[in-house]
Amino acid sequence: MNIDFTFENPTRIHFGRTAMTHLADELALYGPNVMLVYGKNSIKQTGLYDKVMATLNACGKRVCELAGINSNPRYSQLLDGCRLVKECNVDLILAVGGGSVIDCSKAIACSAWCDDDPWEHYWVKNLPVPTKVVPVGTILTMTGTASEMNSGSVITNETLKIKAGHQFPMSVACPRFSILNPEFTFSVPKNQMVSGIFDIFSHLMEQYFGGDDDCVSDYLLEGDMLALISASRKALANPHDYEARSNIMWAATMGLNKILAVSKVQDWEVHQIEHQVGAYCDCPHGIGLAIVSIPYYKFIMSYGLHRFVRYAKNVWRVDATDKSDEQIATEGIDCLSRFIDELGIPRRLSEVGCTEEMLPLIAESVNKIGGYHTPTTAEVLELLSSCL
Repeated sequence: MNIDFTFENPTRIHFGRTAMTHLADELALYGPNVMLVYGKNSIKQTGLYDKVMATLNACGKRVCELAGINSNPRYSQLLDGCRLVKECNVDLILAVGGGSVIDCSKAIACSAWCDDDPWEHYWVKNLPVPTKVVPVGTILTMTGTASEMNSGSVITNETLKIKAGHQFPMSVACPRFSILNPEFTFSVPKNQMVSGIFDIFSHLMEQYFGGDDDCVSDYLLEGDMLALISASRKALANPHDYEARSNIMWAATMGLNKILAVSKVQDWEVHQIEHQVGAYCDCPHGIGLAIVSIPYYKFIMSYGLHRFVRYAKNVWRVDATDKSDEQIATEGIDCLSRFIDELGIPRRLSEVGCTEEMLPLIAESVNKIGGYHTPTTAEVLELLSSCL
């Protein structure tokens, strides 16, 4: 563990079939005004909305609602939520949904009492959070982002065509509690399930591919990837396999609650590229990540060959007999490519609404941070063109 670190995560997790029974006790810790944040109609169709409202009413809460959060939450929706927090003097934001709903809720929590324009304050200037922050609780219905146990928030500024994440302080922005019942994910359509699965896998790879050290985090990341591959295959065969769905859910939460990232040099360029693809095409996040990942990892493989060889051997069980490091590493990326095919994810940007005219604009606007190698705009454009 070559890099010093301080680890903190204040979120309390209630996990399993009985997780919802803890909601009333959690609500008792907060004031009477609750803002319920959710997406379109899925939680009403499944009956979860009625269950949540029944508990809120039984606990004597006054409820205001912010509904219709997009799969890539909009900055305008963040501002709508800020206004609602002030109008209703909200004591708790209860986010019911997947990562987009939770991301938006955390951003609202930190922005409602910010005197400046939140986009300028956080996403541009990275200024401190004001002392008054609304606590957030979550009920997870779709796995992928681990937003239920971290302080990150990805928001799309639809006017500027920028999709960007911001890391708020863990102590103020992490959900105070998160309810994780794998059964709530059973009704998620297959395309959303596989998008979430690859989002999880991408989080693990982004933390894994960086540096050439040999630390505990690397072994934990490999274990989480192996667990996710196994559980995903079982869930594809039977979407109602509780054990498989529970393992996917916990793999997601562990994958980005910061514990696997300690003492790690990381490479988050795949996410940076996909964010701008999403800003222009509004494609599902995990789908965009899958499309971009293969050409990106082929591109940077030579810069971090040692780690790609380890990845091929330890995650995909590539037989290294009589093979060069380049052959082993390439075979590992090929295994990843076949896994994407197993998930049934599209492989071309044109399949998610990208056009050739968009590519230079996307390439220019990508935040180029890299890991083993920081790409140029020309290199990003070449990469995007290769998967159009």
